[in-house]
Amino acid sequence: MAQLTDEQIGERLESNKKIYDEHFDTEYCQALISHALHILIDIFFRAEKIGFDEDILSRNNPDAPVIVTSNHSGMSFPWDGIIFLSMTLREKGYMMEDVPRPLVAPMLSQTRLLQPFMIPYFWKKCGGVDATYLNFETMMQYPSANILVFPEGVPGIGKGFNRKYEMTRFATSFVRMSLKYKTDVVPFVTINGEYLNPYTYSFDGINNLTKKIGVPFFPMGVLTPFLLFFPWLFYFSFPSKLIYVRCRRIKYDELTGQPYNELSQEEIHAIAEKVQQSMQEDLDGYVVKYGKKAYRRKELYSGVWKNRKYFPFMFPFAWPLLFEEFERQWKRYKEKGVPIKMNFGWFAPLLFLIKNPITIFYYIPILGWIPLLFRGYGKRKMKK
Repeated sequence: MAQLTDEQIGERLESNKKIYDEHFDTEYCQALISHALHILIDIFFRAEKIGFDEDILSRNNPDAPVIVTSNHSGMSFPWDGIIFLSMTLREKGYMMEDVPRPLVAPMLSQTRLLQPFMIPYFWKKCGGVDATYLNFETMMQYPSANILVFPEGVPGIGKGFNRKYEMTRFATSFVRMSLKYKTDVVPFVTINGEYLNPYTYSFDGINNLTKKIGVPFFPMGVLTPFLLFFPWLFYFSFPSKLIYVRCRRIKYDELTGQPYNELSQEEIHAIAEKVQQSMQEDLDGYVVKYGKKAYRRKELYSGVWKNRKYFPFMFPFAWPLLFEEFERQWKRYKEKGVPIKMNFGWFAPLLFLIKNPITIFYYIPILGWIPLLFRGYGKRKMKK
C-alpha cells in the first residue's frame, strides 16, 4: 500500500472533522447527570477522585490536547468510564472543554443493545468518538478538547476476575500521538472496578460466538444463568466504590530520544510496554492503599438511608425505569419545551412503568428478551 503524503493525510483529517460534533449534545449530558446519573455517582458507586488537582490537564504543548489514559475492568457494562466522565463534567461546571473526550470502542456504538438501556447514540451524545486511528488523529486537531483513551480496549473490561488488576497489552496509538504531537500523557487508575461483577470469567470460545451478534464478551459467573430470566441484569453492576487515582505524568520527551518519524514498529511497542509497566506499578500500589474494601457496606447503607427519597432508583433493578423516564422527559423537553422534572416518591416506579411500558419487558423472565432484542437489533448497524 502506497504511503500517504502529508497533504493527503491533511485532506483526510479535514474531511473527517465531522466526528467532533456528530450527535454530541452538551445540554443532554448536563440534563442526564443532573436528573439521573447523579444517583449512581453519589449513592450507588460513591465515586471518589484522588490527586486530580487543577493542573492535571495543563498542556505542555498549547497546540495539542493532553492524552488521558486509564485501565479498564469490571466484566460488566463500562460503568467505570461512564461514572468518571460524568462526575468530572459535573465538577467542571459542565464546561466540556475542561473534560477529556473519550475514544469508545466502535463495537459499542453499532447497536442499541450496547448503549445504556438502548438509548440511541448514547456514547456519542455524551462526547464519545469511535476509537479508530483516523478519529484519534482527527481529535488531535482540536486543542480545546483533551482526549481520554483506554489502551486496553474492550479486552481490558473482559479479562476475567482471575486477572484482576492485571493490565492487558496496550494499544500503541496513544504513544504515537503523544510523540507525533509532542504532548504529555496523564494516566490515572480505577480502583475497585474489578468488583463491579466479581468472580466472573471470560472464555475465548464463547466470546467468539457472542462477537458475531455484536457483543464483545460474555461474562460467565454466578449471575450468568439469571441473565436469561431477568433482562435488566444485562446492565447490572455490584455497588463497588469506584476510586480514581491520578498516576505519575508521562512526559513525551522522556519516552524516547529518537525523532518520531524514525521509530520502528517494535520501538513503538516497547515504549507502550514501558508506559504500561509504569501504570501497573502505580496500580499495584494504589490497590494496596485503597482497594482493601471494595464495597464499603456501612458507607453504602448510610448513603442509601440518607437519600431514601430516591429509592429504589439507586439500585440496578430500577435503572431501566430511571433511564427510560429521563429519555421520555428529554424528548418532551426538546419537542415541546416542557422542563424536565423527575418526581421521585413511593409511587414513582409504578408511574414510570406506566409512562414507559417498554420497561416491563426488562422484568419478564425469558420472554421479555424477545421484544428487547428486536429493539436492540432492529437497526443493528447504527447510522455511521
